Amino acid sequence: MIRSDQILDTVAMIQKEHLDVRAVTMGIDLMDCRSETVVATYKKIRAKIKRHAAKLVATCDAVGEKYGVPVVNKRLAVTPIAHIGAGFGPADFIKLARTLDEVAAEVGVDFIGGYSANVENGMSQADRALIDSIPEALSITQKVCSSINVGSTRYGVNMDAVVLLGQTVKALAERSAERGGFAAAKFVIFTNQPGDNPFMAGAIHGLGQHEVVINVGVSGPGVIARALQRRVEQSDGERLGLHDLADEIKRTAFRVTRSGELIGRQVAQALEVPFGIVDLSLAPTPNVGDSVGEILKILGVDAIGAPGSTAIVALLNDAVKKGGSFASQSVGGLSGAFIPVCEDQALADAVRDGSLTLEKLEAMTSVCSVGLDMIALPGSVDAGTLAAIIADEMVIGMINGKTTAARLIPVPGKEAGDFVAFGGLFGESAILPVRNVGQSSRFVNFGGKIPAPIHSLRN
Repeated sequence: MIRSDQILDTVAMIQKEHLDVRAVTMGIDLMDCRSETVVATYKKIRAKIKRHAAKLVATCDAVGEKYGVPVVNKRLAVTPIAHIGAGFGPADFIKLARTLDEVAAEVGVDFIGGYSANVENGMSQADRALIDSIPEALSITQKVCSSINVGSTRYGVNMDAVVLLGQTVKALAERSAERGGFAAAKFVIFTNQPGDNPFMAGAIHGLGQHEVVINVGVSGPGVIARALQRRVEQSDGERLGLHDLADEIKRTAFRVTRSGELIGRQVAQALEVPFGIVDLSLAPTPNVGDSVGEILKILGVDAIGAPGSTAIVALLNDAVKKGGSFASQSVGGLSGAFIPVCEDQALADAVRDGSLTLEKLEAMTSVCSVGLDMIALPGSVDAGTLAAIIADEMVIGMINGKTTAARLIPVPGKEAGDFVAFGGLFGESAILPVRNVGQSSRFVNFGGKIPAPIHSLRN
């Protein structure tokens, strides 16, 4: 058990430097809610979620106040709904989405994830029905988030699904055009999706998990940035190497993770459910001083996206993982450095200034912990080009045995260089140009599957 006195010195620091527990996510298994009719199914879903999550928000607030570390978001993640709704049609899945949205509002959480399916090796009828329902389901709900896993190092990338999801992203944006295509911000496509991720929009309660579990996502790019700034300022002429700065990141990530695990375990204990994992990802916000992009500048690039940016993200991601994994008994989820453009003010500024391009972002995703995240694109980009961008990102994860994701937002009626604002943690950004639009249709129209790499044969 972590002692509270072990983090007292950290608390004094983090209250001034944007450290928080970004998300406490309760995972709930819904497999026992499956019934012959959609009405019976959604009644069981509502009852089970209310039974387990009724006290989640109040408990998080009480624990956060006790230790002086705020819990910013309280969330739910459920078993991928394609499993629960097997045998139902798209209209029935939309009823399940409404139920999830309503019960999430009733228990007071910010979001609920799990309107999801795993299709990396093929699509069942239930998977297809859920995917067909996504544009309407996410457009008519406020709190429901959706994810589809289309690839894995084990099975390859399902290109039939990727093509379909390019169309889904386009439809989501168009159905929410009055909100800048915001519905697409609640939808993410994965390769190697973890089943214990507390961060939206990709949170699910994967198979093989506890009946109910508490997972925690810590953050703290502001804390890392301030620690690095102090290290540089206090060097007194000492020649610092990147290994010295990586060590500072590790030490700071250790303290951040210890704080998050304390909060998570206290919440789990109060709710009398198991504690799962700490996701020690650096998840930025639009707030000034809470940016991964700012860390890149401190580590030596004057313009984010300049040569060296990918190397810095690799260093940052590795150091965060090393420091956090030593601090926690159970690191999981994504764990590393996020680069969500709209949600990071410094990254968004770099897009506006033209120093950070889509191609450079893709290169950086080969070494960060997620992928192309919260990327605003011109609304005129066609579904085939979107599918090809998704495919490029998915194979990076497949080949490298890591999680990658694509959360793309083609903003209707706007073009490259225009501005879009989503508000809150979703942030704002200039719209990135996409080169060679419409030049990939023959590739995506082949469909089929991109085979798994040879190193998948490990058994």
